Amino acid sequence: MATKEEARRKLALVIGIGKYDYCEELQNPENDANDMSKALESIGFAVTKKLDLKRAEMKHVVIDFEESIEADDMVLFYFAGHGIQWEDQNYLIPKDSPTLNGAALNKSAINAQDILDTLSDRNPYVTIFLLDCCRKYHLRNPEVDARDPDPSGSKSVGLKPMHKAGSLIAFACAPGTIAIEGKGQRNGLFTKHLLKHITTENDDIQMILRDVAKGVTKESKSKQIPFVSASLLERDIYLYSQQTKRPHKPEQPQDLLQISDQDLQLDEEIGRGAFGTVYRAR
Repeated sequence: MATKEEARRKLALVIGIGKYDYCEELQNPENDANDMSKALESIGFAVTKKLDLKRAEMKHVVIDFEESIEADDMVLFYFAGHGIQWEDQNYLIPKDSPTLNGAALNKSAINAQDILDTLSDRNPYVTIFLLDCCRKYHLRNPEVDARDPDPSGSKSVGLKPMHKAGSLIAFACAPGTIAIEGKGQRNGLFTKHLLKHITTENDDIQMILRDVAKGVTKESKSKQIPFVSASLLERDIYLYSQQTKRPHKPEQPQDLLQISDQDLQLDEEIGRGAFGTVYRAR
C-alpha cells in the first residue's frame, strides 16, 4: 500500500462519444475527452483515452482498464456523450446504440452502475466518476424504436444518483435534468469548468467540484446545477498533491568580522562563576 500521495498510482479512463449512428451528434465530446486527457496527464495520471466507441469496443475497454487497477490506486472515469436513465438505472450510450428506450437498453447501452461496481471491486484508494452526459437527444431514425410513443420528439431524461462505498460521482447536472451542450464553444459547460479547476494543487476533490458547480450555475444562470454523490472513505483526496516548499533560511552574511584565537588571547583568570571560568583579555 502506498504510504505517500506521490507514490500512489493514478489511473484514468476517458471516453468521449459525439458521432452517433442513431441519435443526434454532439460537437463537444471529442474536444472534452482530448482536453480532459491532457489535463489529467499534466497532474500525473496515466490516461487511457478512447473516442466514438461502439458498445462491444466500450465493454472491452472497460474490462482492460479494470484489469489494470491495483489495490490503493486512485481511479478516475470520465465520460462525455449521451446518457439516459431508465428504471432507476443510468446508461451510457455507445456510438452504435439503436435503442434509447426500455429494457433493450440492457443490450444496446452500458450500465454506468455496473462500471462503478466493477472498478470499485478492485479495491482502489478512491473511485471518481465524472459524467458529462445528461444531455437532450433526438432520435435520427425513429423507426428503430417503435415502442416510443413520441419517437420523433426530443428527450430530456436526466440521470439518477449513484452510490458505491469509497466513490465520488459528479454529474453535469442535478437528477432528472439535462446538461447544456456548449454549442459554439470548444467544451461542454460542465467540462469547461472542470478543466479550470481540476489541476489545482493540494485541493480536495470535493472543494474542486464545489468551485465547478459555482461556475456552471453562474454561467448558466441556474439552468444547470452540477450534482455530486459522495460515499468517500478517505479524507483530503487530492488529484494533484504537491509538497509545500518551506521558506529558505537566509545564510549568515559573509562580511561579518571573523575573530580567531590569535586575535583574542586570554590569560589572567579573574574568577569562577555559574557560567564557568572568567578571564581578562590581554
